[in-house]
Amino acid sequence: MLKFCSLYSGSSGNSLLIKNDNTCILVDAGVSGIKIIDALKSINISINDINAILVTHEHSDHIKSIGTLSKKYNIPVFANAETWNAMPEEAKKVPSECKKTFTIDNKFSIGSLEILPFSIPHDAANPCGFNIFGSNKKISIATDVGHITSSIFTNLQNSSFVLLESNYDPEILQYSSYPYQLKRRIAGPNGHLPNKEAGDTISKLIESGLKTVMLGHLSKENNFPELAQQTVIEELVSNNYNENSVNLYVASRFKPSDFLDVV
Repeated sequence: MLKFCSLYSGSSGNSLLIKNDNTCILVDAGVSGIKIIDALKSINISINDINAILVTHEHSDHIKSIGTLSKKYNIPVFANAETWNAMPEEAKKVPSECKKTFTIDNKFSIGSLEILPFSIPHDAANPCGFNIFGSNKKISIATDVGHITSSIFTNLQNSSFVLLESNYDPEILQYSSYPYQLKRRIAGPNGHLPNKEAGDTISKLIESGLKTVMLGHLSKENNFPELAQQTVIEELVSNNYNENSVNLYVASRFKPSDFLDVV
């Protein structure tokens, strides 16, 4: 059985857990090691059970404790070459035998899970999302996505479960206290994904078998969970679906989500 849990998701830090019967991996470790260990304990997982950490990109809310966890618990860390080069402080903490490099669009294995990294548009060195295959199911992770490209959509298709960014509401962002340049960055093609575009993407993925969605990486200042969820539901309805067409969750920035079976 393939399982998923969002330990933390948001601009204050990100870490996701995917496991099946004999393999357990983290996607990102963007909060302190203590917080990750405590979150794992709350879902009855030991840090010693973690087989690897995958890195989406080098921004601090995704890599804060990868070096510490790798060094202390001998956990392999997987990132592409450009991302390794863009995070030298964390990279030097990772033992050489734990430093693993993957190539975008090339599949690799960790235990009984298969991983396919794919490119996403974001203002980082070589950011990526992941398809994760196990137990005859497919999970897809796509956050920090400036916009949905045809390539991203193709990679998200045929997923049983998707963790998709739903970062901001454009009107709230417009009137927020953020500086103008930061607003431009967030709303730009290499920034973050707004609620409406997340909802539209989810609507289009239902046709390919999407069963469960978790909205992730919500902005603390420019969004709130109820608004993200309602906007996505409105997009489902406008595309002739209803709120029961998919199981819809919203990831918390503060605590682990439900531990979900991917069916």
